[in-house]
Amino acid sequence: MPEVDLADWNHFLKAHPNVHLLQMGDWGELKKDFGWVPARIIFDHDTGAQILFRRLPLGLSLGYMPKPVFSDKFMDVSDLFWDEVDSVCKKHHAIFLKMEPDLSQGVSSMVPDRWSVSPHNIQPPRTIVISINNSEEQILASMKPKCRYNIRLAEKKGVTIRAWDDIPAFHEMMTVTGGRDNFGVHSKEYYQRAYQLFYPKGKCELLVAEYEGKPLASLMIFANGKRAWYVYGASNDSERNRMPTYLLQWEAIRWAKARGCEEYDLWGVPDESEETLESNFETRHDGLWGVYRFKRGFGGQLKRVAQAVDRVYNPLVYWFYKSYLRRNL
Repeated sequence: MPEVDLADWNHFLKAHPNVHLLQMGDWGELKKDFGWVPARIIFDHDTGAQILFRRLPLGLSLGYMPKPVFSDKFMDVSDLFWDEVDSVCKKHHAIFLKMEPDLSQGVSSMVPDRWSVSPHNIQPPRTIVISINNSEEQILASMKPKCRYNIRLAEKKGVTIRAWDDIPAFHEMMTVTGGRDNFGVHSKEYYQRAYQLFYPKGKCELLVAEYEGKPLASLMIFANGKRAWYVYGASNDSERNRMPTYLLQWEAIRWAKARGCEEYDLWGVPDESEETLESNFETRHDGLWGVYRFKRGFGGQLKRVAQAVDRVYNPLVYWFYKSYLRRNL
């Protein structure tokens, strides 16, 4: 089957209930409202992909295929599927297609012909995944002692958690956090649209931590099938000694567990070995180092997905792209 519409894509995903968030049809619709063009391809009942195209000057584009739907054997994906992918990419005048597989780092033979290992990932390749199959008591027991202490401290100090829908206040808090921790923040309209698309379907929740009715921290969590993802989180500079972010994260884990999720993905830590992470987390605060110290406390397993790969259609422009990365990364 060639390129399909949103309805056919969502029907295809019914046979893949644990598909990654970034392959969900609503994620493509979200990105469509903010400068991307989604295209969806189904090859057979086990193989499909939602590709996002970012428009560039001169009618060109960049193609991005995050976490496509196929088995853990990249080499076994039919050439006919890639022919269809090539056709869609050329229709959109893509310079290249970047794919980030939803596969573990240890998968062998990851780079067949026509692909090259990419120098750049869009999503952080390394993360911490918490198993939430066990009881709440067992999940708590797997955390670092200081993390458990901070969760209980927040409760004792009067922090409460509830569902929230105040997107403007959430965006304001994200802006404060982005300025403090030096990361980019989406527009208010972006968070509003994400909430509108996912919340009514039970795939998203916005939680807020409060003290005496005053918001202190908030996060937006997404879930699909057996997986949940902590994607957006923010806190202001008030009452930080009450440790609101710890209780907030714990309640997000409880929300995911109540929905039947078995994994909770903390979505991004520095791309370093565990030894390097543990040796440096107390002294480094740049980039994702600033959140690693917090995230490590919740236990879980450090995981790395396979490196992104690129499929090149315009070698000359792609060369300039790599040259730019070498100068700026």
